[in-house]
Amino acid sequence: MKKIMILALMLIGTTTFAQNKNQKASIEVDGVCMMCKNRIEKACLTSKGVKSADWNVKTHELKLIYDARKTDLKAIQKTIAKVGHDTKEVKATDEAYASVHPCCKYRDDKVIDDHKDEGEEKPKN
Repeated sequence: MKKIMILALMLIGTTTFAQNKNQKASIEVDGVCMMCKNRIEKACLTSKGVKSADWNVKTHELKLIYDARKTDLKAIQKTIAKVGHDTKEVKATDEAYASVHPCCKYRDDKVIDDHKDEGEEKPKN
C-alpha cells in the first residue's frame, strides 16, 4: 500500500511540474516606426518572465510568450507604457510619451501620415 501511495504522489508531482508555464498572448501597442519596434520589444524583454516579444509596425500587434508564474499581461503593459507607448488597457503618461523620439509621436496625425508608406515598396520610375 505504501508503494502505491508513493507512486501516486510521484505521478501527481510530475504532472504538476509538467504543466505548461509559458503563455502566448497578442496585444495592440501604439507606435509608428522601427525605433518604436525596438523600444517596445526591448521593454518587454527586460520584464521578468518575458521569453519572446515581436511587434509588427504595420498591424501594431505585439506577440508575446511569457512565463505566467513570473508576470502577467497587465504588468507587461505597464512596462510598455513606462517607455512611452499606449496599449488598449494601459496608457503612457504624458511624461513617458514626451520621452519618445519626435518621429515616434504616434498620437500626432502628421507623424502618422509621415510613416504611412514606411515598409511599402516604392514604385520604380
